[in-house]
Amino acid sequence: MKKRIGVLLSGRGSNFEAIAENVAAGHIPNAEIAIVISNREGAPGIERARARGIETRVIPSKGLEREVYDRQVVAVLREKQVDLVCLAGFMRLLSPYFVAAFPQHILNIHPSLLPSFPGLEAQRQALEHGVKWSGCSVHFVDENLDAGPIIVQTPVEVLDTDTPETLAARILKEEHRIYTEAVRIVFGGRFRIEGRRVVGV
Repeated sequence: MKKRIGVLLSGRGSNFEAIAENVAAGHIPNAEIAIVISNREGAPGIERARARGIETRVIPSKGLEREVYDRQVVAVLREKQVDLVCLAGFMRLLSPYFVAAFPQHILNIHPSLLPSFPGLEAQRQALEHGVKWSGCSVHFVDENLDAGPIIVQTPVEVLDTDTPETLAARILKEEHRIYTEAVRIVFGGRFRIEGRRVVGV
């Protein structure tokens, strides 16, 4: 049986598209995207998923408490028998209920070398701090913001001429590459978690 991926997004869905393309090309072997869920009506990523013939669901989050909303999303993911949840620009912090429903099977990508610059506007944070290198990280999700064990990271040089937008564009190219690498690692099962460290076996 194919491994089933559920993708959660709030916006354009470029990391979703990168995963979808790599699934279609066989770079993530024996896998399929079972469902794409958004908390926002009109999210471009939902339209992109529909154009690929992938099932979608919009579950609006406005006005709902975190766990109340998460129970709705988890119910759909379970209905679709999802093996792995990939957050692709999903602008919500997951509740302990959600994390417990898919332990060590929720991935997120963040545009910095964590633990540096968690949260919003990571590229702006990097420029304001004056770092020479930034990058991106794929990590397991826990109840804390951008804090779970790191699976894959890659550095991106910060140029003197960079703006948040130019730095973000270069980091995004690397995001598209390493998210697929992380999914392959998790599906391959050739790792273990020791404390905070993800160790290859």
